[in-house]
Amino acid sequence: MEILFKKENLFIRIAIGFAIGVILGFAAPGFSIATKVVGEIYLNLIKMLVIPVLVCAVLSGITGSGNISGLRRIGLKAIGLYVIMFLASFAVSFGVASLIRPGSGISFENPPVYEGEVGGPVSFSDVLRGFFPDNIIEAMSANNILPTLLFSVILGIAIVAIGDKGRPVKEFIDSLTEAMFYVLSMIMETSPIGVMSLIAYSVAEFGAGVFMAIGKYMLCCWLACIAVFFIVFFLPSVTIGGADPKTYLRASGKIALMTMSTTSSAATLPTTLKVSTEDLGVPEYIANFTLPLGCTINMCGGACSFCCLAVFVNEFYGLGMPLSRFVMMAVVATLINMAAPGIPGGGIVLMTSFLTIFGLPVDLIGPIAAFYRLLDMAFTTINVSGDVAANLIIAKTESKVIESLG
Repeated sequence: MEILFKKENLFIRIAIGFAIGVILGFAAPGFSIATKVVGEIYLNLIKMLVIPVLVCAVLSGITGSGNISGLRRIGLKAIGLYVIMFLASFAVSFGVASLIRPGSGISFENPPVYEGEVGGPVSFSDVLRGFFPDNIIEAMSANNILPTLLFSVILGIAIVAIGDKGRPVKEFIDSLTEAMFYVLSMIMETSPIGVMSLIAYSVAEFGAGVFMAIGKYMLCCWLACIAVFFIVFFLPSVTIGGADPKTYLRASGKIALMTMSTTSSAATLPTTLKVSTEDLGVPEYIANFTLPLGCTINMCGGACSFCCLAVFVNEFYGLGMPLSRFVMMAVVATLINMAAPGIPGGGIVLMTSFLTIFGLPVDLIGPIAAFYRLLDMAFTTINVSGDVAANLIIAKTESKVIESLG
């Protein structure tokens, strides 16, 4: 029993909390729904530190690298790899959706109604404007990750560029980063309880019957995510990134426990950083720079989501989808997913925007939104898994660059 409570065995305690939550959701649904507040507090504690951790991690990663040319090289590799992985994920998802045809033969009886607000279309100019706020403090207080990320990158580059004059700032950042991650480690110790509450609520609220209405669509989404994981992430990580298959799968399992519980790539960031550096051996200066960046703009789960949704809606209404529209959908999805918030349920607005851009009906968003958490578990897991895979590949290529220079 003492071994179970060791710090390195937190993921085992989380798994136990996950299992207990499933049992509670079925056995005591009333209690599970009433105690949802426990899970909400847990999420709020994590979200409270998302911006501070993001700023510290990016600044620490940049200042720890020591040279601007290395940062430019890593940054360009990361962005290029993210785009390639997103498009590959979209293509794989389209193949799975074409085989399953989720929209054929599906009808809804007494469809659930989504009571939240649905936003309008997200344009590239909206995404671009989001990078440049007129008040960075206000942007941080509003948890706007994109401008915070850009500001952190610029400040980190400036600290490196001024050399010795920036050393006191770097030392302060290193100390602040240690403090922030210690606070996060304290919060993460409450994860088993928080995860248990969140899963119990999900099971009690949605139950096994939710799969009856849109089960084929959900199956398509999950199978697409599984296919993307193995084809786009696992194989390149092993063949190009040099990861041990068993180690990689074990590390992915630890991350999946958090992503499926919190459905938040931002909330999972501390776990992603820890697993990447300690389990997979990625250098901290690379992980601290690429993972927060990927957490913001690398949304391969969005590729699965958008592709399956497009096929589903087109088939449901008997609409055709020529190849030219599919290609344009892939390009637009790549752009608007840069605005995807790393918070639970943020994809609902983007899904609506995606359909609106192409003039497709949005009526099915209501029923989908009612069950979105079950889908978001898979999408968020793929988002974070993409970050880890890209991180491994970049680390491997960087080690070759260092060897050639040495």
